[in-house]
Order: sequence, then structure tokens, then C-alpha cells
Amino acid sequence: MNGYRLDISTSTRPTLRRATVDDAQTLSALAARTFTETFGHLYPAEDLAAFLADAYAVEKQRTILAHPDYAVWLLEHEGEAIGHVAAGPCGLPHADVAKGDGELKRLYLVQGHQGGGNGTRMMDAAMDWLLRDGPRTLWVGVWSENLGAQRFYARYGFEQVGDYIFPVGSINDLEFILKRPR
Repeated sequence: MNGYRLDISTSTRPTLRRATVDDAQTLSALAARTFTETFGHLYPAEDLAAFLADAYAVEKQRTILAHPDYAVWLLEHEGEAIGHVAAGPCGLPHADVAKGDGELKRLYLVQGHQGGGNGTRMMDAAMDWLLRDGPRTLWVGVWSENLGAQRFYARYGFEQVGDYIFPVGSINDLEFILKRPR
């Protein structure tokens, strides 16, 4: 041998599991981390901190995780939560939203774990859950400048049908409302 050692260890594939109420702290920290990694650069520090403290508070995550109309999955790799996806009843501000419509609420991965099919695995789990009782209209909100996410959702049949303002402190983001008919 020439003194170089070949590392042929294999990395395990991340596992995807339905989160429980006991995961509220993990989900809170992960949601704050992934939002900050993805969008933190857009906001003044004090606005970001206030948004994270409210939107991803442990008690809010516990409430979501305990609610029978919502579902959240955690993607874990080697003991660390690296992604999450959430689904539930549609709460987007669009005139066509009807009782019984579903919404993909969040889908985030920690930087360095995007690509490789992780997002697809999480999306497929959420879509299976949202459509478990048969076809229904689905919705998702996405930042107007997140072209990658828009292309990703388009592959699942979502099309832009509206927009709304998503405030983070003093910043008002333009969000697109995407719809996937029955």
C-alpha cells in the first residue's frame, strides 16, 4: 500500500418517521434552524428572533403534534433531525379554499441534506397522508422568490392561483398560493 487508507464506510440512509408530542422540542429547534438557514438573511435580527420565538414555540409545536387533523414527519440521520414536513387543513387566504381541503404546511431540510431524494421522500409521505381518504384539493404557500420550491411543487401538480403577504416583523414577503385540484 502507498500509505493512503481508503474509507469505504457507508452512510446510513436517513429515516423518516411520524413525529409525536414528545418531539415538540426537537421540532421547535429544527423548524427555527431550517427557517433561519433558508430565509434568515432576509430579515433584521430582532424581527427574525421574534418571529421564530412565536411561530416555532415549543408549546405551538406540541399543540400541532397533538391535533388529530395535523401530521408532522421528522427526517433523521445518525440520531439528528435534519428535516421536517407538516400537513393539515388548509389555512391559506384564498377565496377558493373549501372545507376539507388540505395544505402542505412546511417542508424543510437542513443545509447539506438537500437533494438526494430527501425532499421527495418527505413530500410523498405528506401527500399520502393528505390523500389517505381519497382525492381532495391541496394547497401550499411558497415564497415568491423560491423558484426551486416552486419547480418542486409543480412536479406534484401544484399551480399558482394567488398570492398573499407573509409578515416577518417589519418585512412583508410576497408568498404565492399554489393549488393542486382534486
